[in-house]
Amino acid sequence: MKIESLELLMVPPRWLFLKLTTDDGLVGWGEPIVEGHASTVAQAVREAADYIVGQDPNRIEDIWQVLYRGRFYRGGPVLMSAISGIDQALWDLKGKRYGLPIYEFLGGRVRDKVRVYSWIGGDRPSDAGDAARDRKASGFTAVKMNACEEMHFIDSHAKVDNVLERVQAVRDAVGRDFGIAVDFHGRVHKAMAKILAKELEPFHLMFIEEPVLSENNEALREIALHTSTPIATGERLYSRWDFKNLLKDGYVDIIQPDLSHAGGISESKKIADMAEAYDVTIAPHCPLGPIALAACLQMDACTPNVFIQEQSLGIHYNQGNDLLDYLKEPTVFHYHEGFVTLPSAPGLGIDIDKTYVRNAAERGHDWKNPVWRNEDGTVAEW
Repeated sequence: MKIESLELLMVPPRWLFLKLTTDDGLVGWGEPIVEGHASTVAQAVREAADYIVGQDPNRIEDIWQVLYRGRFYRGGPVLMSAISGIDQALWDLKGKRYGLPIYEFLGGRVRDKVRVYSWIGGDRPSDAGDAARDRKASGFTAVKMNACEEMHFIDSHAKVDNVLERVQAVRDAVGRDFGIAVDFHGRVHKAMAKILAKELEPFHLMFIEEPVLSENNEALREIALHTSTPIATGERLYSRWDFKNLLKDGYVDIIQPDLSHAGGISESKKIADMAEAYDVTIAPHCPLGPIALAACLQMDACTPNVFIQEQSLGIHYNQGNDLLDYLKEPTVFHYHEGFVTLPSAPGLGIDIDKTYVRNAAERGHDWKNPVWRNEDGTVAEW
């Protein structure tokens, strides 16, 4: 049993799928992607082919170690996302070969279902309250929204007031017991983040996310002094070594490894286990496609310190195609009363519609995030 070939399929709205095939015809799927850099990651996967084609797919840890340690330069979003998709596909192959969902190889289930949240609005939401009300009516018990538009290093309190008005509209729409997360998206700098964190406290938020860019995580200490709201971050960290100092410093309450960026299922499970030792919970980042979500759910199933899962159904990025379009059986992600049931089929637990994927790959995509500028013309964080 050897890995015989790999194939990459770039599909709308902004995803990249990887298909690994063994010499006896078994197929495993992964989702290696950096949003806005799909072609770059695709090339990184192709460069990894020499290290995986001809190898025994059962040796997942050894292949991971070769891809990470066997090449002198390592880490970062592109190389780790390439490893992530390969790792997901290897686990999918193993589960299918032995007829078990992936979580059975990782200690078995610790839960029967996983709480999920839904995104509302876009980067410039004007109807956040109505959107939140719709999500509640659809059965969700939590939503996440962006905090603000462009914000300079020091900016006006009018922009702070706009944030408070939107969050108030959401709280009024869904009530006190509904979860609201506010994503600063790394677009807020330390001085304004301190103000926002303090001003948002009366809304009893589920968490605030990425209050500063991950390269400025030393600022979390100061921000934490201004709020009791849980602080979440980690979507732009790519390995257990990236998370090590964040956890040691002790100012984050929730980490958000992305299983398509942070080394796949293998590495993200290690990150989650490390976080448990620091009494930190996990909310995996996943504004991506069905393969990435399936990988998250496999880890969620066997990881006790996971508390909620991001998912992309209906997210504002999904223009033209959505999460369930690429599945033969969309009901595998069964949303009910704010939770999603765990897939129980072998491997990732999903059945990819290969014909639909190939047709979509003919259209492809060239998604890029917008470039924002402040009022004075300087580039703003998006």
